Amino acid sequence: MGFDRDNRIPAYVLADSIIENSSIPVEFVFLHRQTLDKVFSRKRGEFESTEFSISRFLVPYLSDYKGWSLFIDNDMLVSGDVAELYELMNGDYTLRCVKHNQVVDSGVKFLGQKQASYNLKNWTSVILFNNERCSVLTPEFINNERGLNLHQLKWLPSLDEVGEIPFEWNYLCDTKSLGGQERVTKPKLVHYTLGGPFFEETIECEYYSEWIEIYERVNDFKCQR
Repeated sequence: MGFDRDNRIPAYVLADSIIENSSIPVEFVFLHRQTLDKVFSRKRGEFESTEFSISRFLVPYLSDYKGWSLFIDNDMLVSGDVAELYELMNGDYTLRCVKHNQVVDSGVKFLGQKQASYNLKNWTSVILFNNERCSVLTPEFINNERGLNLHQLKWLPSLDEVGEIPFEWNYLCDTKSLGGQERVTKPKLVHYTLGGPFFEETIECEYYSEWIEIYERVNDFKCQR
């Protein structure tokens, strides 16, 4: 799971939403930049809006190139059962993702962060990695490869190696011109890609009340002095 030290709360809220809706045990690994310093040395680029923009591609390495692993951004909320994604961890694919056909009409994203327009936008925000087939994603490769090449999956021989995840597992809030998005009536994973309830400026975004409800549940501890 993506983790950003400048915006910590979304990761904890997301984790709670996953646990509460899961029918199977779930293990979380937060991509906290400080814990990756021994293998992840590249400097943060101007278009990297989060600390995990590039470190997500370390997931197969961190999984010892064995089995399957799920990566998800932190600015999300899950209402579906992640066991459904577990059932997709099969097939002759290097990875699976939601294949958005997003048209980006702005040079900025949340809170004025620079936004690059590129093919396969948001494909890498939810990824099922078939780790054994991702051996090219070594720390050395990730530290030196262009960010766009990583996100556009140019490290794959062909996009035929990319299987699909249903669109309801990466619903992009408040975003128009998305291929297939009209088919989503009950999202199982909401993605606050343009900013979410965790920022004052975008607090009343689509599906904000659901996020606030879980945030309040996570913070129900009362310290007795």
